[in-house]
Amino acid sequence: MSRITPRGRFALVWVPAVLFLVLTGCAASDSPTTAGPSPTTAAPPNVEPSEVVEPETMPDGELQLVAGKAMAMQRATGLFGSMTMTGSAGIALTFDDGPDSTYTPKFLDMLKEMGVHATFCVVGKRAIQMPDLLRRIVAEGHTLCNHSYYHDLTLGKMTIPAMTKDLRDTNDAIHKAVPDYPVRYFRAPGGNFTKALVDVAASLGMRSLSWAIDPRDWDFPTNGTGQSMVNHITSVVEHQARPGVIVLSHDLSKPDTLTAYRQMIPWLKARFTLIPMPVS
Repeated sequence: MSRITPRGRFALVWVPAVLFLVLTGCAASDSPTTAGPSPTTAAPPNVEPSEVVEPETMPDGELQLVAGKAMAMQRATGLFGSMTMTGSAGIALTFDDGPDSTYTPKFLDMLKEMGVHATFCVVGKRAIQMPDLLRRIVAEGHTLCNHSYYHDLTLGKMTIPAMTKDLRDTNDAIHKAVPDYPVRYFRAPGGNFTKALVDVAASLGMRSLSWAIDPRDWDFPTNGTGQSMVNHITSVVEHQARPGVIVLSHDLSKPDTLTAYRQMIPWLKARFTLIPMPVS
């Protein structure tokens, strides 16, 4: 058997001691010195911890700013200069594709009851059949908008004469119900604006009206119907609302949209001013 020398004894003692100190030192350096954020307030990736705020402790206005932080990046204008903002602090509720003999009167009743004015983007082939509804829309302080005659999603790809005729025919349908009404706005079917279509609208004295908020109240496969759609519309509009936005919705065969706005308008009125798009 080999005899252990004094140097060997030193190594047997010294090496384990050094290893112990190194390992315990590493463990100490890997441990947090302070408690991290709770799971409910942990910062998401690329967000400084100081930016994370417990939503339930925030006033409504500040909650909107945080929840709608991405909305601040929205463009002030849409395709080819179309409007997504009102140009003031007022929020504009806009309803498309009517008039609808069943639901447009119900929307008007609800808006009148709540003291709110909105903008109705009407389709010419329906407007010509329901002049009384157009007259009521105007008489009750709402704004009319040209939404094309046939709601053809390819309108912006047609020839200039075809686009011009479609928009003129729609204005004529409006004027048969309310002569001399100043039609100041045009909304492309499906929001399919092209430069040529925007230019044609402008040549007829109309600004192209897009939107900043779209709750997609027509997308039943994705958002469902009944309470599911009502909850979806309410969530999108309330989370994205901020001064000056234009909100897109529909009054043609949309009972869930009617229910959603009946629930939501008091919330909106408590925080914002709701306006029709100005025609003066």
